[in-house]
Amino acid sequence: MSAPGDKTLRLYIVDDHQLFRAGVRHEIDGQWGGGQQVEIVGEAGDVATAVQEILEAAPDVVLVDVHIPDGGGPEVIRSVHASQPGILFLALSVSDAAEDVIGTIRAGARGYVTKTISTPELLDAIAMVAAGDAVFSPRLAGFVLDAFAQTPEAATTHLDPELDQLTTREREVLRLIARGYAYKEIARELYISVKTVETHVSAVLRKLQLTNRYQLTRWAMERRLVPPEA
Repeated sequence: MSAPGDKTLRLYIVDDHQLFRAGVRHEIDGQWGGGQQVEIVGEAGDVATAVQEILEAAPDVVLVDVHIPDGGGPEVIRSVHASQPGILFLALSVSDAAEDVIGTIRAGARGYVTKTISTPELLDAIAMVAAGDAVFSPRLAGFVLDAFAQTPEAATTHLDPELDQLTTREREVLRLIARGYAYKEIARELYISVKTVETHVSAVLRKLQLTNRYQLTRWAMERRLVPPEA
């Protein structure tokens, strides 16, 4: 039961796995975090739907996965903030890669936690973001400090400009290509079709102005996206 003066915290979930969204809804909808009751006001599994519904629902906080179709979590954040900069985002992802963390924060997220987080910790993180605080899983905070506790110029150029133009999914495909995965193996690993893998590879080649997977592998290894022995 709500106490007088308690505020309901309105949350929207963006994740391309329906079962995961259902699990999060089951765990936190109607629960309490930071003295506020969390109400889930919507959910989506792709960028376009998420952006449209978030702008309509105007939630207090959006819980967003980094790896979703058509541009990833950062694209959702940028698109929403273009017209509603006051909506707050907390990234929740399986990825703890430095470029994912930094890229998502640069897009405008107020925090980044991994999916190993417990339900009470997630509720607290949501409440902290709603209160205006920044929240990171302990291991990830160092990435952000390393990237932004530099001169403004260094922070701006911390990520390779060529890498920064790739979507999160394109970077995932690039890494697997560089590790020697076949298209079918990449499709199985990322739960996407072989045709989608081909589309992502074509996009990466075009954006990086490369012509084949050998050049992609060398490009990735030069930037330490994969270990040299891959």
